[in-house]
Amino acid sequence: MGHNGSTAILTTRESQVAERIAWGASQKEVAADLGISRYTVDNILRKIYEKLHIGKINELSAWWFCTTFGISFDLSPLKRAIGAICLTCLFISGEVMTDYNFCRYNAGRARIERISKF
Repeated sequence: MGHNGSTAILTTRESQVAERIAWGASQKEVAADLGISRYTVDNILRKIYEKLHIGKINELSAWWFCTTFGISFDLSPLKRAIGAICLTCLFISGEVMTDYNFCRYNAGRARIERISKF
């Protein structure tokens, strides 16, 4: 990750886009959710990448989860792995214990279930 990524400040709209992308939404889904064009989402992502000095969606996801959950960018690889395992367990337990769907796969399945009821 870029050297200034941990101190970058995103605008409200950039934060909204970054969060949705970090959780696995496609640019098309982000555009529909926020009521903006796919082209606008692409431009916002370019600005985010520039601010964070990154170039990939997985880097954006890592940055978002680290900053959101207060995980240091300077952790050793072992501590990062332990942190990733803990977050994964937390995420999975949330998916199993609630009916609220966080990830795109479950949201898509819910849409299919709603459509098939008609």
